[in-house]
Amino acid sequence: MTRRLIRILLSAALFAAGLLVKEPPALRLFLLLGAYALAGWDVLWYAVHHLINGQVFDENLLMSIATVGAIAIGEYPEATAVMLFYQVGELFQSYAVDRSRRSIAELMDLRPEEALLLSDGRPVSVSPEEVQPGQLILVRPGDRIPLDGVVRDGGSSLDTAALTGEAMPRDAGVGDAVLSGAINLTAPLTIEVSAPYGESTVARILDLVENASNRKSQSETFITRFSAVYTPVVVILAALLAAVPPLLFGQPFQPWLYRALQFLVVSCPCALVVSIPLSFFGGIGGAGRQGILVKGSNYLEALAQADQVVFDKTGTLTQGVFAVTRVMPRGMSREELLRLAAHAEAHSAHPIAQSLRAAWGQAIDFKRVTDVQETGGRGLQAMVDGRPVLAGNAAWMAENGLTPEAAEAAGTLIHIAADGRYAGSILIADQVKPQAAQAVQALHAIGVRRIAMLTGDSEAAARLTAKQIGIDEVHHSLLPQDKVALVDGMLAQKARGKLCFVGDGINDAPVLARADVGVAMGGLGSGAAIEAADIVLMDDNPMKLPLAIRIARKTLRIAQQNAVFAIGVKVVVLALSALGYASLWSAVFADVGVTALAVLNALRTLRKTV
Repeated sequence: MTRRLIRILLSAALFAAGLLVKEPPALRLFLLLGAYALAGWDVLWYAVHHLINGQVFDENLLMSIATVGAIAIGEYPEATAVMLFYQVGELFQSYAVDRSRRSIAELMDLRPEEALLLSDGRPVSVSPEEVQPGQLILVRPGDRIPLDGVVRDGGSSLDTAALTGEAMPRDAGVGDAVLSGAINLTAPLTIEVSAPYGESTVARILDLVENASNRKSQSETFITRFSAVYTPVVVILAALLAAVPPLLFGQPFQPWLYRALQFLVVSCPCALVVSIPLSFFGGIGGAGRQGILVKGSNYLEALAQADQVVFDKTGTLTQGVFAVTRVMPRGMSREELLRLAAHAEAHSAHPIAQSLRAAWGQAIDFKRVTDVQETGGRGLQAMVDGRPVLAGNAAWMAENGLTPEAAEAAGTLIHIAADGRYAGSILIADQVKPQAAQAVQALHAIGVRRIAMLTGDSEAAARLTAKQIGIDEVHHSLLPQDKVALVDGMLAQKARGKLCFVGDGINDAPVLARADVGVAMGGLGSGAAIEAADIVLMDDNPMKLPLAIRIARKTLRIAQQNAVFAIGVKVVVLALSALGYASLWSAVFADVGVTALAVLNALRTLRKTV
């Protein structure tokens, strides 16, 4: 871009000198043609090269014919000005594209240069592609994590902004899964690699970003087809404009040739061909900086038209992690009931057992737990401090001759008995994400007319979650095939707009693929999420969905503005050129000026405000 700027400045200096110098005429001609050659040699070269290779109709040919024709009829200043301002427009375009690419490059500057492989306890610098699953790597403070893995030694804070768009660091300790692309902030970490580089999070993200431009939106596809037909048509019209009046009506040749040249300059479809793809490219980059990964501009365009949003429940609107929500003791303290339950479940790896131990919040003395016997689908019995303890469902209590107290609950109720007597119950349920209700309100605020929730949970659990979040339409007790059938029915009913399905990207893959737009939430570490979804929200924050829709709508709005503006100005100036009311200078504005303005408008997609 710097070399182009130097060419433009030198050409402009020669052009200004040519306008100021009146005598001798030869010097003036030399200066103007020198400015023309300096500004336009590459345009002429590309026109000839493309002509030889069969790419006849493009903007290089149009500019070459128009300016060479102007020189042929003695309009040297106009020919030079057209080429010079064309290069100014190309400079604006290059700047815009470079800025957009830099934005995405900064966002996706995740590719690790090296991995420190631990060999006999010593770190050895190797390429990330050489590290295999199961091997240990060292990540020093300030280094980017090169591969997905699990922390085996150390504890630190991680900067995940490039992955999730969130500025708040996340803590990682022994046993925590960490993703490639995050930056280690405070202390060394020893990480056991869980996947080869080609299957790592950073590699999948980079691949998706690099290939996003291959999926064109309907607007871009239309512009491409439009330009392929439009360009040869205007060349033929320009030829007719130059030839028909002189040949059939005896008009002087030069004025009509001049009008035809204006017609060609105006007709260049640069503003459309450049600004529409640039708008979507910028929109994808802007979304990426917010932690929203869009696989292609066609999905961004579809999201902009979404007026129905269907949520999966578990892992999407809820955290997907069980936690104790109520403790209902009978004949003992709350703390004692939790202690007995946590110890009885001390040796179990079941999520419910983990929730009970987490609620107890203290270290488990395994020596105090003996004679553990578990009955699948019912519960278990164990000796805790020499006391017989039962933990399980109502059927398990009945089998042991106990009558648990009935309780209306949306979740899993664990009944506890000690010393042969019923001791109370503990309710374990999934937790609603703190931003879920706010996200639903934001979707209503931006005009989404229908919001529904699909879940395989019971009616009580589904309706409780929906009430907490503010969703009126609930479908519960669904199998995966039931979800697909429901979404099919919604698609058949819609009269306009698009349907967006939001799921965790693992068990919802069929529905993600079936919807107009599939959005995976909180599934960055899942290959299924990235493969099945059209858009991936790179953290588990539901508020990113209304943000994504606003970004998509802004992008589409800017692309439509550019299309209407470019076509409108060109139609007016084309008509004026054909009637002889426009000069080459106005033709230059209609081509280069409109292109520059459209490109500058497209750059607004890179701004964070939506």
